[in-house]
Amino acid sequence: MNTGLIIFFALLGGLLLWGILLYNQLVLLKNNAEKAWSNMEVLLKQRNTELPKLIAVCKEHMAYEQTTLQTVMEARNRVVSAMQFGNMGALEAADNALRIGLGNLFAVAEAYPELKASESFQHLRERITGLEDSIADRREFYNDSAALNNTRMEQFPDLIIAKSFSFKPFRLLSFKSEEIADVDVAAQFTAGT
Repeated sequence: MNTGLIIFFALLGGLLLWGILLYNQLVLLKNNAEKAWSNMEVLLKQRNTELPKLIAVCKEHMAYEQTTLQTVMEARNRVVSAMQFGNMGALEAADNALRIGLGNLFAVAEAYPELKASESFQHLRERITGLEDSIADRREFYNDSAALNNTRMEQFPDLIIAKSFSFKPFRLLSFKSEEIADVDVAAQFTAGT
């Protein structure tokens, strides 16, 4: 075997190895982003399971707040529907509406001493608040994973491998202006009075 042929096969082998390494790194990033989404989805499902229990407890004490309760349940149903169809845009909007509705529900509940004293309500409120905190943490982790994946897919030479094997970017979850606006705490306390 002559030297030129050996160099050719060595370069070809190096190029093939380099392509395999890039491909495997992109697969790892894609799987990490999918795992981050799945972990957040588990918490969303847990929260969606707990909400009807919370609403049932609230209905026993909040006879005049049907609109608030209905708003939360409608938002919850939109979250469930968006999750079933994998519609990220609809999920973001519905989840934002649900969090705002829950905030209003907890604020209005302050005007009902019997409800506040209920062990069931306290337990469900703590559980849902804990789930909300965990969802926020996982949302941040998902966005980090998705951004890392998307950045690598746009960089050269990873771009070649990503386009060749039809890797898709992940959509980042964003905050709505209502979520980052200042909260009028005084209005929250007077809303139920």
